[in-house]
Amino acid sequence: MKQQAFISTEFRSSVFFQAILLGTSALVATTLLSTGDLETRDTIKLRAEEDLKQSIGQVISDQLHDNDLLKSTVSLMGSNGEPITVYQGSKDGSITALAFSVSSYGYGGKILAIMALNPAGEILGVRILSHAETPGLGDKIEIEKNDWILGFNGLSLASTPAQDGAPKKDGGRFDQFSGATITPRAVVKAVKQGLDFFVSQQDKLLTPVISKEDSQAITVSQNKPNVSETQPKETEVNSNDSKL
Repeated sequence: MKQQAFISTEFRSSVFFQAILLGTSALVATTLLSTGDLETRDTIKLRAEEDLKQSIGQVISDQLHDNDLLKSTVSLMGSNGEPITVYQGSKDGSITALAFSVSSYGYGGKILAIMALNPAGEILGVRILSHAETPGLGDKIEIEKNDWILGFNGLSLASTPAQDGAPKKDGGRFDQFSGATITPRAVVKAVKQGLDFFVSQQDKLLTPVISKEDSQAITVSQNKPNVSETQPKETEVNSNDSKL
């Protein structure tokens, strides 16, 4: 018995046993993590889609479209070489609105916003999605804190001279905040870039995309046999042949 216990203890302290123990622990941990990931992945994806819908809904009202905005997207290159995802709103097959994100850098860092335009290039709305500006000063770009962001509504490159596209301190039309000029300047810059993007990609942006579901429906419709073609043609009986 002592010899067996000695052998067992010696085995447990061996490198081989430690390797097996470590490998088993890693396998169990990996299995648990994978199971947890699979269980939460769908929930996280659904939450992200809901947040995105809510963000787009701030600038494109439900009355402007009858399609699923998240399934009607086109990706185009921006002036910085980065792809921009554009959400097309349409009604009765015609595009009524476009929404996409724009960004610039303010006093506290990156400012991310979403803006929407109508087919004429006029701004339907702009909303701030995230920022790190100074509370009480730069955060007035949020619609919850100030109505300043509503000043972009209805504007376009055609209706806004270049010199007006800046805060008043820079000779433009937009009010700046007391003690915070950098922040509104950054937002105006981001919106201007969005308008430039629309003008440069207007033809592609206003071409309706076909969603995956619509594409499949069209394919099924095209492949569906014509009923008249599948029915056997009636055999014409020659009156002479029918006589006995």
